[in-house]
Amino acid sequence: MSTEQNNIRFSRRNFLRTSALASGGMLVGFNLFTACKPEAKPAVDIANLNFNDFNAFIKIADNGYVTIFSPNPEIGQGVKTAMPMIIAEELDVEWDKVHVAQAKYNKKEYKRQVAGGSQSIRFGWDALRQTGATTKQMLINAAAAKWGVDANTCKASKGIITNANGDTLGYGEVVSEAAALEVPEDVTLKKPSEYTIIGKDALNVDLDNIVTGKPLFGLDYKADGMVYASVLRPPAFGQKLESFDDAETKKVNGVTDVIKFGDKVAVIGSNTWAAMKGKKALKAVWSDDQNLESTVDHNKELIKILDGKEFDTRREDGNVKKAFAEADKVLERTYDSPFLPHNCMEPMNFYANVTAEKIHLVGPIQTPQWTAGRVAQLLKRKEEEIDLEMTRMGGGFGRRLYGDFALEAAEISNLAKKPVKVVFSREDDMTDGIYRPAIKYRIAASIKDGKLTGYHLKEAAINSNMYDLIPNFFPAGCIPNYKVSTKSYKSDITTGAWRAPYTNFLAFAEQTFFDELAEELKKDPVELRLELLQNVKDSTDEKIEYSGERMENTIKLAAEKSNWKEQKEGVFKGFAAYYSHNTHVAEVAEIEMKDGLPVVKKITAAVDCGILINPTGAINQIQGGVLDGIGHAMYGDLSFENGKPSHKNFDTYRLIRMNETPQVDVHFVKNELSPTGLGEPGLPPAGGAVANAIYKALKNRLYKQPFIKELSSKKSEVLS
Repeated sequence: MSTEQNNIRFSRRNFLRTSALASGGMLVGFNLFTACKPEAKPAVDIANLNFNDFNAFIKIADNGYVTIFSPNPEIGQGVKTAMPMIIAEELDVEWDKVHVAQAKYNKKEYKRQVAGGSQSIRFGWDALRQTGATTKQMLINAAAAKWGVDANTCKASKGIITNANGDTLGYGEVVSEAAALEVPEDVTLKKPSEYTIIGKDALNVDLDNIVTGKPLFGLDYKADGMVYASVLRPPAFGQKLESFDDAETKKVNGVTDVIKFGDKVAVIGSNTWAAMKGKKALKAVWSDDQNLESTVDHNKELIKILDGKEFDTRREDGNVKKAFAEADKVLERTYDSPFLPHNCMEPMNFYANVTAEKIHLVGPIQTPQWTAGRVAQLLKRKEEEIDLEMTRMGGGFGRRLYGDFALEAAEISNLAKKPVKVVFSREDDMTDGIYRPAIKYRIAASIKDGKLTGYHLKEAAINSNMYDLIPNFFPAGCIPNYKVSTKSYKSDITTGAWRAPYTNFLAFAEQTFFDELAEELKKDPVELRLELLQNVKDSTDEKIEYSGERMENTIKLAAEKSNWKEQKEGVFKGFAAYYSHNTHVAEVAEIEMKDGLPVVKKITAAVDCGILINPTGAINQIQGGVLDGIGHAMYGDLSFENGKPSHKNFDTYRLIRMNETPQVDVHFVKNELSPTGLGEPGLPPAGGAVANAIYKALKNRLYKQPFIKELSSKKSEVLS
């Protein structure tokens, strides 16, 4: 099955510019989404941010070397390597002659400069290929004109154009002439069988600089005259600053200024140590409002929602109430997840230099356009005055979508009249975050005559705004009477997207619930899922987002590669499958017991993400997502007491450790379908697979995360 279009037409208007460069060569700009998918919209609008389309550029030098500008932020998901690979494939140049550069933020010429939702490759696929193919055709047309032959008799490969007589010209020899030609509207794209770059392993383009310590990240950035800022923020969500005393702060060597802005205080220093030490010396008085929403017991509030009747219906098929009333049995379970911080390896940081002429911003940000617009609004300046440069990020996971740290830097620089770099400490990062919201799910299913007849999913969440993520995923369409209901509780605590938003926990809840249903129905867990998928394979319901056929193939591959039905003494297997960010993933976890606790030894993952761009990068993304999913499901826990986070640093906040990371084997379903996301889909099934394996070992169902905490609690209950 293939989605390829070999001959493709588009409007010349989508080529933003084609121009000769003063230094020789040409620069090509191409509007990536409006060219071939004007109706395309992101499947998930992360936190309702204004994500539009984006562009890409190629610069071809007269020596034949090619620079491909990567417009999207690089947070470790590999787009800075993969997106240029797609262009280079259709351009037909040798990959070792390609230089990749990070583009700056440019609202006029790049319209979807964002990293979020694992959408960059999916949305860029068609147009990235068109960019390369169209540029190649322009070069062929220029060579044909030079030879005085028909362009249809010429071909290009590895940066060399050849005519029917065997004459050759390098791209660099015709690039100036090509820059003056009209943009062709008809171009031919390669067939997958013709690929020489796509599908081949490529090292990350930043790898050498990363391992040799070259400055790439926001924390590496320095500028002449730059000072550092450490910010004192309210210790509890919802508190306000009443007063502060900076007498001791100003005695700290290296502290140069103390600036109040809003309910925050910035300590300016000549280095980060001085600024952070000065902040610790600040004496602040905060409002003591016991009626703050952040002091409420969130667990009780979420239970109230689940026990109540006021819900918003997101999807309803058939008659769930009737199915439950007529059932032989109704199984109902409640699942509970905590808040989670993002804990990026690189703490939040950003540089700003606000002058009368312009606002220069530099740093790690997932949403440069949205951030630039907010800075302009904050400082009452024109957005055209903002010059924003993106650095590589030491992790994002959704935290760097929001840009609050960039706004702080801009505001402080504006007040200090100096170039300022705001740097969070680890404590700042963990206590003033934008957290994964605490969520409870209640799932009920009806069984009649040995079959599933009804299914009702209820969600109660803190500050939820992503309801569109859950109604049309599995098992929508598989069960005749199906309903999804949601309700949110508002809190002062800032919450938002966290890697694989909402599905990161929902997958655990639903996939462990289906294992429990399989046991009730006396069916193999894998077989139950495959049976249910038969009901959706030929569905005409356009609202259903996943593919029954692709999910079935993925499940079968995972079962095959893991030897699902093979039993080994002391080894316990658990299965889970999930669709998110347009990708189907199935995982089998293998655990062993040690000192009464489960040890995850191996994960076998099967993935259908369409065509693989860079296999090495794809494997890395799935492995990283799996380990992240296991680590947080097993250990991740953050609560709030009187509006304050319960953990401030890694001495008390538990992460997965090196010796706890299992072997992760990754297998891909082979097809020629357009590629989908990989940065997030590996995470959601991991927790469910591990929980189902733990049940096999202990006959103990898990309904809460983190698992270690719940297992310890249940062990204590048994002992008492």
